[in-house]
Amino acid sequence: MRVLLQRVSRASVTVEGKIVGKINNGLLLFVGVAPDDTENNLSWMAEKCVNLRIFEDNEDKMNLSLLDVKGEILVISQFTLMGDAQKGRRPSFIKAASPEKGELFYDQFIAKLKTFPVKVESGIFGAMMDIDLVNRGPVTLMIEK
Repeated sequence: MRVLLQRVSRASVTVEGKIVGKINNGLLLFVGVAPDDTENNLSWMAEKCVNLRIFEDNEDKMNLSLLDVKGEILVISQFTLMGDAQKGRRPSFIKAASPEKGELFYDQFIAKLKTFPVKVESGIFGAMMDIDLVNRGPVTLMIEK
């Protein structure tokens, strides 16, 4: 499982001209699922994302978590995170889970995030989505499990 995490001032996702998810200060999470991912990966990743200390304290040090700042989360499915572009000119996606497993794990990941006291919004699995964001910092991390 891979999550590309971006600290944002705001973010939204639009499908067919309609905003389906929108947050303010918080995290934008792009999620890729691998064929061998397990439920343990989901729990570990959800815990990691909400507790990662990447928000500034009063001394401008990254010492605060999403929970500390009462931030929000926007989750976007993105199988292309599992792409491999080492050979040729077209990426290979054989390291991505099947659409069925991807959607199941995407939904379960969102459910796990909702067990924390944070607002969680999401895109629509498999849809063509337009993402609008303001990356704060910028802070962008790739997290893998």
